[in-house]
Amino acid sequence: MILSCGEALIDMLPRVSTSGEACFAPYAGGAVFNTAIALSRLGAPSAFFSGVSTDMLGEILAETLAASKVDTGFLARSSRPTTVAFVKLVNGQATYAFYDEATAGRMLAEADLPALPPDVQALFFGGISLVNDPAASTYEALQTREAAARTIMLDPNIRPGFIAGQEDSYRARIERMIARSDIVKLSDEDLHWLEGPGDLTALARGIVARGPKVVFVTEGGDGARAVTATTERRAPARRVTVADTVGAGDTFNAGVLAALHRAGALSKAQVGALSDAVLDACLDLGIRAAAVTVSRPGANPPWEHEL
Repeated sequence: MILSCGEALIDMLPRVSTSGEACFAPYAGGAVFNTAIALSRLGAPSAFFSGVSTDMLGEILAETLAASKVDTGFLARSSRPTTVAFVKLVNGQATYAFYDEATAGRMLAEADLPALPPDVQALFFGGISLVNDPAASTYEALQTREAAARTIMLDPNIRPGFIAGQEDSYRARIERMIARSDIVKLSDEDLHWLEGPGDLTALARGIVARGPKVVFVTEGGDGARAVTATTERRAPARRVTVADTVGAGDTFNAGVLAALHRAGALSKAQVGALSDAVLDACLDLGIRAAAVTVSRPGANPPWEHEL
């Protein structure tokens, strides 16, 4: 089983009413939430851990997970409100305004951390859940507790506007979590934000030198690459008509982990010695799945039979 650990929220997506007025429609979302759903839809055993409200919006989140056959047994439920993000789309690119104070997700504490059964092989972390305390420290504590025994994948999914005012502490946390991770995924923009200008492969190798065994870099329309200490594999993007990019990177992450599951290569030792063929399979499934997601509005990852 793969346990995705991070934010679950309601995305308010821009729509037009039947009378032609601009409006927003609620959709279950959050980067890590999306990855958990995409994993299950791609045929991998998927579970989700987060602070989720018992309010009306929290019920939408729990029901959406269950509808995609994600295990909800690890959820930390509380009566605090649900995080809401209003989304603005410009040429298909999403920007966000978050409302996150004192929410069920934000107030997640170490006392809420679950005991994990042996069948949890891998944990995935990322998203805005790694920005604000106490939740950010709680997720880092879980990663610290489990990193020696289980495969860890990290995608910071950096939102500079959300980090404003706490960049130093955020960078320090991400550096610590990178060092404990086996797999790191970064967009090209994320990689440059962390490492500055330079060749993507060289910058990714700098990340590998800090502890991870493989770094995946997504490059939008230019595809993606996988970089280890000794090899680099690349794959082109699929050409599709883009509705929007919401959930694209989240789905790519699921594709990588689902491909490792299919290959029987999810253990820490196996991730440390991935063949070119398995790296190619990770890139292929991640790109194919993400291409479906961007071809339709919102974060709506494909089911296995759609690929």
